[in-house]
Amino acid sequence: MMEDPGVAILVGAGDAIGAAVARRFAKGGYTVCICRRDATKSQGLVDELTAAGCRIHAFSVDARQEAEVQKLFSDVERDIGPIEVCLFNAGSNVNKPLVDTTEKLFFKAWELACYAGFLVGREAARVMLPRGHGTIFFTGATASLRGGQGFAAFSSAKFGLRAVAQAMARELGPKNIHVVHLIIDAGVDSEAIHQRMKAAKGIEASAIPPDSLTKTSSIAEAYWFAHQQSRDGWTHELDLRPSGEKW
Repeated sequence: MMEDPGVAILVGAGDAIGAAVARRFAKGGYTVCICRRDATKSQGLVDELTAAGCRIHAFSVDARQEAEVQKLFSDVERDIGPIEVCLFNAGSNVNKPLVDTTEKLFFKAWELACYAGFLVGREAARVMLPRGHGTIFFTGATASLRGGQGFAAFSSAKFGLRAVAQAMARELGPKNIHVVHLIIDAGVDSEAIHQRMKAAKGIEASAIPPDSLTKTSSIAEAYWFAHQQSRDGWTHELDLRPSGEKW
């Protein structure tokens, strides 16, 4: 029987990237904990993976609330098992002209995409450090590298999350905690992006050119690849984009 590798906790795990990562790590033998604001939205995935013989749990958590994040990690460690992998995947991709960007919108984008990432990463480090191993993932975006028109709020938050990830990697790497920041410099092949493209350009999903969007399964495989790396060749930052993407 394959040795139990432990728990993969995925925070901000929606129906696209989060679900794909859940499938990949469940396939790899991990007990998967999917965490989002409303856990009932992941019931279909829970049923799917349970039927496949995988171990999966769903939790409701607001990653912006310190007490909720701390309770989540405490509950998982106590009731399910040792956390070996942590993914932070939450974000607020808002596009507003600068003069229409309110204080509330700017703060909300930072709070969800950066502050929440700090809270999740810190709690992951707290449970991993005593054991001397673990992997912490952060999902980045094009906005992690450059600020685009209309993205003052989102870009500042993603820039900030990238800085948090870099600081964590430099501090935790020598202690055998692998911190990875994955930049998805592309549209993600998901229902949300399909709807956005239809609303903006009238493009139906069936008319989207093949391989012009990055598949969620490809993103999950990139995370799996990074997690499997040996200590002498760790990747901290990896960027993904389709072959035809302009960059």
